[in-house]
Amino acid sequence: MKRAILLSLCALLIVLSLGCQHGSRSIKRLDPAIEAQIDSLLARMTLEEKAGQMSQKSRLGEDGSGDIETEIREGRIGSFLNLQDVKARNKLQRIAVEESRLGIPLIFGLDVIHGQRTVFPVPLGEAASWDLDLMEKTAAVSAREARAMGIDWTFSPMVDIARDPRWGRIVEGAGEDPYLGSLIARAKVRGYQGRDLAAPDTIAACLKHYAVYGASQAGRDYHTTEVPMRIVRDVYLPPFQAGVEEGAATLMSGFNDLNGIPTSGHSFLLTDVLRGQWGFDGFVVSDWRSVKQMIPHGFAEDQAHAAALGASAGVDMEMVSRTYLDHLPDLVRRRVVLRQVLDTAVRRILHVKYRLGLFDNPYVNENLQEAVLLAPAHRDLARQAVRESLVLLKNQNNLLPLSRDLKSVALIGPLAQARRDLIGTWAPAAEDGDVVTLLDGLKKALGETCRVHYAKGCQTEGDSTDGFAEALEAAGRSELIILAVGESESHNGEAHSRTELGLPGPQLQLVREIHKIGKPVVMVLFAGRPLTINWEMEHIPAILLAWHPGIEGGNGIADVLLGDYNPAGKITVTFPRSVGQIPIYYNEKNTGRPIREEDRFTSKYIDSPNTPLLPFGYGLSYTTFEYGNLKVETPNVEIPGTVKVSADITNTGGRAGHEVVQLYVRDLVGSVTRPVKELKGFERIYLEPGQTKTVRFEIPTDALRFWDINMEFNVEPGDFHIWIGPHSAEGLQGHFRLTN
Repeated sequence: MKRAILLSLCALLIVLSLGCQHGSRSIKRLDPAIEAQIDSLLARMTLEEKAGQMSQKSRLGEDGSGDIETEIREGRIGSFLNLQDVKARNKLQRIAVEESRLGIPLIFGLDVIHGQRTVFPVPLGEAASWDLDLMEKTAAVSAREARAMGIDWTFSPMVDIARDPRWGRIVEGAGEDPYLGSLIARAKVRGYQGRDLAAPDTIAACLKHYAVYGASQAGRDYHTTEVPMRIVRDVYLPPFQAGVEEGAATLMSGFNDLNGIPTSGHSFLLTDVLRGQWGFDGFVVSDWRSVKQMIPHGFAEDQAHAAALGASAGVDMEMVSRTYLDHLPDLVRRRVVLRQVLDTAVRRILHVKYRLGLFDNPYVNENLQEAVLLAPAHRDLARQAVRESLVLLKNQNNLLPLSRDLKSVALIGPLAQARRDLIGTWAPAAEDGDVVTLLDGLKKALGETCRVHYAKGCQTEGDSTDGFAEALEAAGRSELIILAVGESESHNGEAHSRTELGLPGPQLQLVREIHKIGKPVVMVLFAGRPLTINWEMEHIPAILLAWHPGIEGGNGIADVLLGDYNPAGKITVTFPRSVGQIPIYYNEKNTGRPIREEDRFTSKYIDSPNTPLLPFGYGLSYTTFEYGNLKVETPNVEIPGTVKVSADITNTGGRAGHEVVQLYVRDLVGSVTRPVKELKGFERIYLEPGQTKTVRFEIPTDALRFWDINMEFNVEPGDFHIWIGPHSAEGLQGHFRLTN
C-alpha cells in the first residue's frame, strides 16, 4: 500500500509541474498596481491562509468545521455560499476585511439559476424563446437583485448539453444543441457580468458543470459518463468555450467521471484544454464536495490524495468539503504538491475578487433591497419571459385562443393553484407569495363576465382519485375545460432523475375522465423536461407547454390563452414517444443502414417509429407561416469563405406573430461520419398578416469545422445539404459545395 501511494505521489509531482506551467501562462495580467498588491499578499500569506482562500464554506454548516468567525479571522475561509442575509454577509465580511491579518475580502456565491426574488421561467423553458436579448436581460435583472441581497457570484449558467430527459438537471440548461447552447451561454455571461464586474449591479458568472455532466449514464444524476473525445469536443465543450470567450469569471467542475477520470481531477480538461487551449483566466470551483468524492469514485485513496489530485488538475477552490484546508499545507511542506500550485490558484481567486471590486467596496448597501427586489420593470420582464417561453404543441380546429364570449370555464388540475410548483427548481430566494398562479391570472384575464369553476382533481403523487368527482362536477357545469397538469417542482432538478416520463401520479387518469365528457379541453402542461404525452397529443385538442414559468406564470399563460400574445416558443430538446427511444436527439448519425420501412434489416424499432413525438425546434402559432423561394446564393464556396442563403417567410394567417426561422446543414461526406443535421443559424422575426420577409443567413466556413479523423479542428471540402425551415424535421432544402 505504501509503495502504491509513493508511486501515485511521484506521478503526481510530474502532473503538478505541467499543470502549474499551463496555469501560470493562462493568467492575464491586471493593472500593474493591482498585480503588485497580489504579489505582496502572496508573499505574506502562510500556507494555511492560501489553503483558506481555496476553501468555500456553506452557511448550512455541513462540513463540520469549527467557529466561523474564528476561522475567518485566521484566514481559513475564502468564500461562502448559501448566505442570503445581507446584514449577516456584511458582518462576516467586516471580520475578514478588518479583523483578519491580511484583510482579504470574502466572495459570496449562490445558485441564482433563473432569477433571485423575481423568478423567471426555468432555463429550459426560457431557451424555448430563442430570444438571446431576452435571456441577457433576465440575467441582468437576476444579477441586480442578487447583488442587492449580498451575492457577488452565481453558479450559473448551466451549459451542459443534455440528450436524456430522464436526467432531472436537464431543466437547468438550454437543451440538446451545442450551437444554440453556445449562444445562450454567451448571452447569460453578458447579462450577469455586464461591462464591468465591479459595478454594483453585476455578479460573476460560473459555467457549469465542466464537463459532460449532461451525458450521465441512464439519465442518473452523479453517474458515470463514457463519451468519445471527439463527441466531447464537438458536442459538449462548445458552450463552455463560448462562455470562456465571452469572459466568464469562473467555472465549476462536475460530479461525474469522464472516461474513467473524475472531472474534478481531470487535468486534461481543467489545465490543457481550459487554460492551455482556451486561455481561461478566471478560477475553477469544485461542485459540492466533488473533490472529496473522488474517494468513493475510486480515484483517490484518501482525503490528502484527493486534495492533491484536485489542486494539481486545476480546481482552484473547493466547495464545502475541507480536503484543501486540512491537507494542502502539509502536502506542500512534504513536497508532494508544489508551492506554485497554491500560489497560482490563489492568484486566480484574488484576480476575480479584485475584478468584482471587493477590495475597494467589500460591503453591500443594506437598504437597496426594497427598491430593487420585485421592481415593476422586473415583473414586467418576467411576464414577457413567460409569454415567449410558452410552446403551443397542438391547436386542433383553432380552439385557442379562447373566446372572450365564454361564460364559464372549468380550471382543473393539481398545478392550477400550486405556487411553489410554478416557481420551479433552484430558486432559493423565491417566496410563494410573489407568485401569480394560473387560477389568479385566468380570473383576472377573463373578468367578471366569465365564471371560473376550480377543482384540484388530484395530486401529482400517489394514486388517490378522491378529487375526481369534484373535478367532473366542475367540468360538467362549464363550457370549456382547462387542465393544469404536469410535473411538480419536486419532480425535476438535481437528484430528481426519472425512469418514466408520463404525467406523474393519477393525472393521466384524470385527463382521460375529463376527456370522456366530450367538451372542449385545453391542457396547460407544466414540466421541466420532455414528457411522453402520446395519448394526450392524440386526444386533447389543444396543448400549451408552460414549463415552470416563475412568479408571473399565471399572467403570462393567461395572456397567451386569451390571445393577447401569440405564442412563438420552440422546444430546444426532442420529445420522445417512449423512454425506450432515449437518448434521442435531432443531430444523430445516419448509420450504414438508415431506416427504410420496406426493409426489415435497417436501423429501426419493431414496436415504434424512429421519429420523436415532437422534433427539436418545434412549436406552433395562432397564425401560419409559409416558407418559399429558397436561394443558395453561393453554391460554390472556397475555404475560408461564407455560405450565403435566403428564403422568403410569409404570414399566411390572420394574426401577427413571431416565427423562429431555423437553418440546418449536413456535411455529406467527412473523414469521420457527420450528423444528419446541425443547427447553424436562426432568426426570430415578426410578421403582420400577409407580410413577407426575406431571411438571409451568412455562415462562415469556420462554423462548419469539426474534430476530424486526426483529432484536428478543421473544415473539410465537399458537398453539403442546407435547409431553412420551422424546425429540425421540416424545411426547404438546398445544396452547396466547399472547395479549397
